[in-house]
Amino acid sequence: MSFKLIADSSCDLNDEIREKYDIKLVPLTLRLGDRDYIDDANLNVREYVKDMNESKVAPKTSCPSPNDFIEHYKGDESVFVVTLSSKLSGTYNSAMLAKEMFLENVSGKFIHVFDSASACVGETLIALKIQELIKNNLKESEIVERVTKYIKEMRTLFLLESLEHLAKAGRLNPIVAKIASMLSIKPIMGADDEGNIKLVDKVNGYKRAFKRLVDIIGEEGTRLEEKVLGIAHCNCPERAAEFKEEVLKKYNFKDVFIVEMAGLSSTYSDDGGIVIAF
Repeated sequence: MSFKLIADSSCDLNDEIREKYDIKLVPLTLRLGDRDYIDDANLNVREYVKDMNESKVAPKTSCPSPNDFIEHYKGDESVFVVTLSSKLSGTYNSAMLAKEMFLENVSGKFIHVFDSASACVGETLIALKIQELIKNNLKESEIVERVTKYIKEMRTLFLLESLEHLAKAGRLNPIVAKIASMLSIKPIMGADDEGNIKLVDKVNGYKRAFKRLVDIIGEEGTRLEEKVLGIAHCNCPERAAEFKEEVLKKYNFKDVFIVEMAGLSSTYSDDGGIVIAF
């Protein structure tokens, strides 16, 4: 049986993952004022982030339409889809509506949409887990069961240099963001079990917050030797590499990989942001 794996453009990839796995990405649209940016392989993320920081208006995002997903559902393959947390975006609902529309005309086709309850490199980890289970020749129902369990156990955390765009986008109280900036407080944020953004800890200064993020992995993680750690960064590869180095000094992950954020993840993380999932 052949499979097709689809994700939205919050699923950040690196060259190695792109070459090894065939993950079809359905792009979101990013908007600054009256200008639209399609979050696909043609987007120059550095230029987009520069434009975003120079813009007088807050960035907005719009999810793919059901028809965008339907185009990828076509074919004889069984289909797995991974989307942004349904608490953060309408992408999951769009993918589900596309499934209903498509199956009205095509019978006997398997399509399953996973709500990642995460974003960014959290989606990447879920996509890689699906690929692993496909390679092990598991049945569709077994893959759904195991990936659903994996999503519930996964942890997503992030540390941002600036909270400005997260606040502008309505994901964080603007007053909290302003006070944090004035006091040099660096909140460590995460996702709760339902995929909402929550405060995990707050630390004075980036260096201390960086170290605290490393420590939190040990506090919240279990059986790390069986798990993969994904690290995503927005225009700060050296910082991501340093974080990987510090993690490997303390923990024995099965694997650790780094990806650079595409447009959607960069919209909320901004320059210097790091997102991890395991």
